[in-house]
Amino acid sequence: MKANTKKIITRFPPSPTGFLHIGSVRTALFNYLFSAHEGGKMYLRFEDTDRERSKKEFEDDIVEGLHWLGIPYEMPAIARQSERTDIYKAHFQTLLNSGRAYEAEISENNPAKKVVRFKNPNTVITFGDLVRGPVTFDTTELGDFVIARSVDEPLYHLAVVIDDHEMGITHVIRGEDHISNTPRQILMLEALGFKRPLYAHIPLILAPDRTKLSKRHGAVSVNEYRRMGFIPEALLNYLVFLGWNPGTNRELFTLSELVNEFGLEHVQKGGAIFSTEKLLWFNREHIKMLSREEFRKRLYEFAPELLKDPSCEILLPLMHERANTLKEAADLISSSEFSFVRGVAPYDSAKLIPAVKGKTVGKEDIQKHFAYIRQALEAIPNKEFSAEKVKEAIWEYAAEKGRGEVLWPMRFALSGAERSPDPFTIAGVIGKEETLARLLSASKKL
Repeated sequence: MKANTKKIITRFPPSPTGFLHIGSVRTALFNYLFSAHEGGKMYLRFEDTDRERSKKEFEDDIVEGLHWLGIPYEMPAIARQSERTDIYKAHFQTLLNSGRAYEAEISENNPAKKVVRFKNPNTVITFGDLVRGPVTFDTTELGDFVIARSVDEPLYHLAVVIDDHEMGITHVIRGEDHISNTPRQILMLEALGFKRPLYAHIPLILAPDRTKLSKRHGAVSVNEYRRMGFIPEALLNYLVFLGWNPGTNRELFTLSELVNEFGLEHVQKGGAIFSTEKLLWFNREHIKMLSREEFRKRLYEFAPELLKDPSCEILLPLMHERANTLKEAADLISSSEFSFVRGVAPYDSAKLIPAVKGKTVGKEDIQKHFAYIRQALEAIPNKEFSAEKVKEAIWEYAAEKGRGEVLWPMRFALSGAERSPDPFTIAGVIGKEETLARLLSASKKL
């Protein structure tokens, strides 16, 4: 983090017309990381000039999403454009009085209804983009563009220019789809005598088919990923790599580490491809980085019904190590595949005898295997009993006698199910005493 003589101020200005989109989160994240790295701050404000589609529920969702993700922000005294009309009017009148804006009829068919247009000076504008370098526009093609429906209803371009000025925004960091908005906004801020902020247009997040990411490609809202059991640390870590890299091969970062590393000089120009598989990898790695107690807390918050299942505690270490998401962990704990933790259902002893190609296996053979396995496991000290130690104790024997012949009956004896984890994992989960008891019970069934 740097200390600057000039305070860096960025903004995240979502339109509350829909639920918080991961593309918007990436924009908020870049703004936060840049301002925090430079010792500045980021404002959250709501651009609700679209009165018909803007809703309080979407505002609440945006705030809750940022809170869940842990992205810090500050809010201006007046955080909604709909509440800033008086501020706009003062600057708006300046444009009208100077002749830089004028009222115009919408059409000949409706002369009573007027809009306000900005008088375009038809100049060439160049601005330095911190990601893309110099960008030049000939504004002649824009014509005299509309900036307000009436003197009381400024549209987006005018409102955003005034908001950025009033809030002292130094850097505008946004998606590359806003590049075409920039010349209009520069024309207006120059007409109002405002200082031009610095611009950085970041690449769009693209679907695997290189089109803009949308619902037709799957989940796009933060809520959807939260319901799918992703954790915020992983989502943020993945999103920052969609358009940025630290200049090294390192991939796993905490938010505070990203603040220290982030810089616009490493933001890429090309579109970033979203990959669910890569996000799952980040999520699994960040789950493993959680302490056991923190994992337990997150899992119970995600699936509180698991509190009623005593077997959950037994499976927690395994889920912590293996699950890609909290939902996967919750589903596995409740699944038949892991029902072995709740006991062994009655089964036909004939199922303990495997079908081994080219060899007839009898009950006597299985009894011998069970006897060897019990003796080998008895020798493992209670405190050291684990999946790794169990495998180490019997692997050579299984390899010599035939892994299918030895391990199938062992796994079935421990689980009572045709689908279950390997016998070493099961033994490590249920413990030494229960493992030996189930093996003995199976031997008696034979």
